[in-house]
Amino acid sequence: MRSFIIRRLITSVPVILAIVLVSFVLTRLVPGDPIVALVGDYPVPPEYVEERRQAFGLDQPIYVQTLIYFKNLFLGDFGYSFVNRLPVMDVILQRAANTLLLVVPSQILGSIIAVLLASMAIRRPGGRLDTGLTSLILFVDSIPIFWVGQVFIIVFAVQLGLFPVQGMFNIRSTGSNVILDFLWHWALPGSIVSTFAMVAIARVARVSMIEVSRLDFITTATAKGLNRRRVFFRHILPNAMVPVIAVIGYTFGQALTSSFMIEAVFGWPGIGELFLRSVASRDYPVLQGIFLLTATLVVLSNLLSDVISSQMDPRIEYGR
Repeated sequence: MRSFIIRRLITSVPVILAIVLVSFVLTRLVPGDPIVALVGDYPVPPEYVEERRQAFGLDQPIYVQTLIYFKNLFLGDFGYSFVNRLPVMDVILQRAANTLLLVVPSQILGSIIAVLLASMAIRRPGGRLDTGLTSLILFVDSIPIFWVGQVFIIVFAVQLGLFPVQGMFNIRSTGSNVILDFLWHWALPGSIVSTFAMVAIARVARVSMIEVSRLDFITTATAKGLNRRRVFFRHILPNAMVPVIAVIGYTFGQALTSSFMIEAVFGWPGIGELFLRSVASRDYPVLQGIFLLTATLVVLSNLLSDVISSQMDPRIEYGR
């Protein structure tokens, strides 16, 4: 187990570095000058702009900037934000917890609902519930997540006034009201992220459960007179969960990236909102830090899902 995890971590390093390299080059190729974006409409002499460009190392060719960045990265120096001159990781970690508070509960809730719906749908393949679940999956897959966020705001926040329009909680909340206020603000964005995660997981769970239920040993167990509930929980569900666990790790990365758009729509103070602000201000170091952190979280989630899958299915051998 330990050697398997170590090997996976070692092989993941080149993947993360490749993502960082590509994102580094692409951000530098995007039109726009970070110094001009930083000074805005204030009249400043050209000498100041050039001095700032040299201070940030932007006067160097891209390949030189890349070498300097990776050298500092291996030394644990992630750079400083162009905008507020704070260490990049300090800026990002302030927002990372807020993003995880949005994504992790949504992922857990979506996974539980997906397995429950798939379990009920396979009782009668082609029945009303199965058809409804399939239709829901197709419908959700065909609509953009930011559009759903805007519709939810118009309907549930503006028209009905049931939920707040944006934010994470009310700063005036105190004591136990903070938790309730957080859940109230989380309801709309969290339900959207969990729904998109749910349909991706439910699709795989449904197919996996149907395939397992048609195997010979399930037919034999049923022919022996075993209770249908026992057959499902003892034989179908454990064997069907292996690909489901794998897709949960995959959809975590999707939920993490899709939450960026949801944070922008709902004004959720997470990494996504910081990402959009950094794009607008051309804050390259913060953008690089976000790419690095996101890639690392996705790789770790996939590694965790692989470890759990190998524990559930003894046929999976480490590293083979």
